[in-house]
Amino acid sequence: MNLPIKYLKKFYWRDYLVITLGLVLYAIGLTGFLIPNQIVMGGLGGVSLMIRYSTGIPLWLSFMVINSILLVFAWFILGKSFVFNTLYGSIALTIILNIAERYITEALISADPLMSSIIGAICCGIGLGLVLSMNSSTGGTDIIVAIITKYRYISMGRGLMYVDVFIVLSSYFLFQSLEKIIFGFVIISVLYYAVDMVISGQRQSVQFFIFSSKYDIIASHINSELQRGCSVVEGIGWYSQSPQKILIVLARRNESTSIFRLVQRIDSNAFISQTNVVGVYGQGFEEMKKGNG
Repeated sequence: MNLPIKYLKKFYWRDYLVITLGLVLYAIGLTGFLIPNQIVMGGLGGVSLMIRYSTGIPLWLSFMVINSILLVFAWFILGKSFVFNTLYGSIALTIILNIAERYITEALISADPLMSSIIGAICCGIGLGLVLSMNSSTGGTDIIVAIITKYRYISMGRGLMYVDVFIVLSSYFLFQSLEKIIFGFVIISVLYYAVDMVISGQRQSVQFFIFSSKYDIIASHINSELQRGCSVVEGIGWYSQSPQKILIVLARRNESTSIFRLVQRIDSNAFISQTNVVGVYGQGFEEMKKGNG
């Protein structure tokens, strides 16, 4: 189906502003709090930190090289849309880290190392939360886990947890210190808690009822742009006593903004109802297991 050009996805500069703000906070957390205390976190940030501690290679250079290699694999395995969603975050983070490492050369807070590191984890977590809330990514281990989940059933969250634990445990070979490992686990726990707080439970599902005379165009764009299924049911508007098509959509909570924007640009007079859903099971959501319900 050929969709009208006027309904093609628009560039939202506010999204990129939020992503950039998140990346700045992430870079400050790394360079101003974690590096001075030589703490290792999870993800590509943790790998780059260990490379910096052992060789002196700047964070931004490690990020750029490793992310470039991973993005090449992602292009062929996960598809170009995944790469495009990750590209801005990866490039912008490399530039921001380069600037941060030049100008932040000392600890921003000269306090207890653990407390300073926790503040850094909060900064990193809030930053990542802002990036993820805009459906973007900084790449890194996200790409590795996304490739694994494509071929083996494992949740993205659990996969990232396994990778982060492995990275933090690997820091023992660098520091020969159990204290550093404990600090690392505290840091990733605080970081992901901050991420969850920012995105307000991004895995929570929502249900939309959309009433619009342009239901067919909206449904086509939800399928093509958001890769979400939807259903059309027959109804009657009791006030007008006229037939009415009702579009039903189930999606992740962090996709709500995209759905609202999509509907608004196609039909500004549409009527939309959104409700939280306790659980959604099936393709694109959670796996149906014994004992659900």
